[in-house]
Amino acid sequence: MNGTRRLCLVLGDQLSFDLPSLQGLDSERDTVLLAEVMEEARHVPHHPQKIVLVFSAMRHFAEALRQRGIRVQYVTLDDPDNTGSLPGELQRWQAILQPEELHLTECGDWRLEHSLRCCGLPVHWHVDTRFLCTRAEFSAWAKGKKQLRMEFFYREMRRKSGLLINGDGSPVGGAWNFDADNRKALPKHQRAPLPARFTVDATTREVIALVAEHFTDHYGSLEAFDYPVTHADAQVLWDYFLDFGLAAFGDYQDAMASDEPFLFHARISAALNIGLLDLRQVCSDVEAAYWSGRIPLNAAEGFIRQLIGWREYVRGIYWLQMPAYASRDFFGNSRPLPAFYWTGDTRMNCMRQVIGQTLEHAYAHHIQRLMVTGNFALLAGIVPSQVCDWYLSIYMDAFDWVELPNTLGMVMHADGGYLGSKPYCASGQYIKRMSDYCSGCAYNVSESTTDNACPFNALYWHFLMRHRELLQRNQRLAMVYKNLARMPEDKQQALWQRGEALLTMLDAGKAL
Repeated sequence: MNGTRRLCLVLGDQLSFDLPSLQGLDSERDTVLLAEVMEEARHVPHHPQKIVLVFSAMRHFAEALRQRGIRVQYVTLDDPDNTGSLPGELQRWQAILQPEELHLTECGDWRLEHSLRCCGLPVHWHVDTRFLCTRAEFSAWAKGKKQLRMEFFYREMRRKSGLLINGDGSPVGGAWNFDADNRKALPKHQRAPLPARFTVDATTREVIALVAEHFTDHYGSLEAFDYPVTHADAQVLWDYFLDFGLAAFGDYQDAMASDEPFLFHARISAALNIGLLDLRQVCSDVEAAYWSGRIPLNAAEGFIRQLIGWREYVRGIYWLQMPAYASRDFFGNSRPLPAFYWTGDTRMNCMRQVIGQTLEHAYAHHIQRLMVTGNFALLAGIVPSQVCDWYLSIYMDAFDWVELPNTLGMVMHADGGYLGSKPYCASGQYIKRMSDYCSGCAYNVSESTTDNACPFNALYWHFLMRHRELLQRNQRLAMVYKNLARMPEDKQQALWQRGEALLTMLDAGKAL
């Protein structure tokens, strides 16, 4: 290994052949380093399937690089010389190989990037071009704005990418956003496609055994793991969605159904976030499906908006505002995360369904996260950092740059409206409208103040009452507060008392 010119550290969420730091490698003189380290697997108690996904995908990627003639040093978790951290491994291999240069692409986690920048080594940092908007470009867009709004950023990204744009620069269909068409509940007899399945190979079986041995204290099952761990399988998953899911995605992207964890969702976010799929190619495929007449415009626009709008937007906010952003707590919450978030042991069927499938698959779609588990955490006043840690731990696709703004900003409104213009709070009526969860619940969604009333109903009004001073001037909540003001005093008092009783139960450690 003498005469090493360049040592390139590749992280577990950077498994892209076109990663900037991997360009221009000399197969004779350059080395790529990948390392499984305990610090990244344990800084929150990641779902065991998430650890399997990253470690297995890393091992497959390392082998693919070797097959391309690239020299790779791969450090397994159980290597006796493993230092346990990525800065430690970079320092160790720098001492062993004594390269002329060290190369890294920007991290997806402020904590990790800070530790690597402070590790005492002269690293050449590369801009992560896998995203449409660089950190610098987002900062320039945000400069001078008192509030940032995703819709305006999204339009800029549409113009930059040219996706669904007419020759004169106007949006296809005459509007930028067709979200109003994408809020349908699932009809009773509507069938969702069967999910694509992937066979576990020998490499993944080895990783599953490793994770089962070292992470017995992490919540979540290993049994149902069937996620793609190679670029080829990720492409199969994506092609399957293009053929069988995307056409109905627009209409039913907000729908929820009992024992239907996937519905018409692509399940590609984990593969996309670790580099097994390419953002630009995915969006191009969606646009092509629309132009060919295979899918309606609301499905194409809605899917593209999630990727080049929301996904890029939250990444921009993350790097613009970190590290101070992580400690924001607009409402001053002090209640700890209830234990049933880790077990699913609750009589609320919606929460049991979503948490149960999360423990089984490390997956829930965006409305389940926002309007069920997230809505409850918001209404109950849970400490934002604990909610953020739960989302980061439990979901397959959760990496800090995408999880933190979504959870702290959108779910918990802990940034006071910097990311989103209103808290996403709702009573049980929203869940009833968008799902069949309520029909199988021990609680009555039509009741608000009785002992068997849906907890979301009283907690919704209790949340609005206790934060009246902070929220009543929010224009998007004006009608809600007018309705509250018109409510008879005895009804308000009954809702408050029911809410207090529910929160007292949480404080006593009881599952609702």
